[in-house]
Amino acid sequence: MARIFKTHPIETWLLVLIIVASVILSAFSEQYLTLVNAFDLVNSISINVIFAVGLLVVLISGGIDISFAVAASVVQYLAFYALSYLGGGNWLIGFIVAGGLGIMLGAINAGLIHYFRVISIVVTIATFNVFFGLLMFLTKGVSLYDLPDWWTNRIIVFEREMASGSWAELTLPAVVMFGAISATWFLITYTSIGRQIYAFGDNPEGARRIGINVVAVQFIAYGWMGMMAGIGGLMQAHFMQEIVPNALIGRELDVLAAVVLGGAALGGGRGTVLGCVLGVLLMAIIQNGLNLLGVTPFAFKAIVGVILLLAITLSNVSFNELRVGLRMESTQ
Repeated sequence: MARIFKTHPIETWLLVLIIVASVILSAFSEQYLTLVNAFDLVNSISINVIFAVGLLVVLISGGIDISFAVAASVVQYLAFYALSYLGGGNWLIGFIVAGGLGIMLGAINAGLIHYFRVISIVVTIATFNVFFGLLMFLTKGVSLYDLPDWWTNRIIVFEREMASGSWAELTLPAVVMFGAISATWFLITYTSIGRQIYAFGDNPEGARRIGINVVAVQFIAYGWMGMMAGIGGLMQAHFMQEIVPNALIGRELDVLAAVVLGGAALGGGRGTVLGCVLGVLLMAIIQNGLNLLGVTPFAFKAIVGVILLLAITLSNVSFNELRVGLRMESTQ
């Protein structure tokens, strides 16, 4: 246990916090520690996790993306019209179209950042507004409800009836979430480009000097984020059975807070898929707990703000440095 804490301190603390929070919440609700609630939680966080693993790659590369939630909304509309033109399509075509459209939007961010030498937060705030403005102008804010049957038919991949008569169900978004987790983990752990993303995020100038293809790193990082945004948007439409232009607006800060809570450094070069997923899970449990206790939803937004403030403050301080500093304070 001590070895795991030494090698993965943030992930270990998050797991401890999740366990403690779950024990506390189970004391307030008999339904909390049930298979039905566990599966509902997995289904509910799936879209945020898909977004989060995409954002993780961008953060590791030393960038940031504020536009992915709007990009997901744009992909929903574009995919709907593209699939209608193709005769309705199916899930395979849907994933290809949504992922491809997302990659294109991610490439716009990467191109602006690299070729115009503008910092990523400025570019993605700008594209957030451009994408959203064009979306609302061209759609006139009209939602879409007449989606293809394959897109709206609920797909249950695992179900079990409980003694109470309720059903524990895992749906398609949960399976797609696990696929996104696995693909991102493989990308940043076992591929050469993954190691280059870490190196570039940790020391951009050093990465250039050793011959890392900076253009490829940035386009792959933002393209990966775009692909996950597109797939997440597709899953959101499937889950809600409708396309609403502003339904995903606001997710970007929640997801960003969860990813930095999971140990991704805003300065780049650090972050793990496990920490990212645990961060999203802890945020979902906190929100669930506040709802259970009848606390106003605005309190959760305040928590998101505090997490982001702490992340920015501590972005250049490693966990070990912080722990050593606190230990020295306590001995004085």
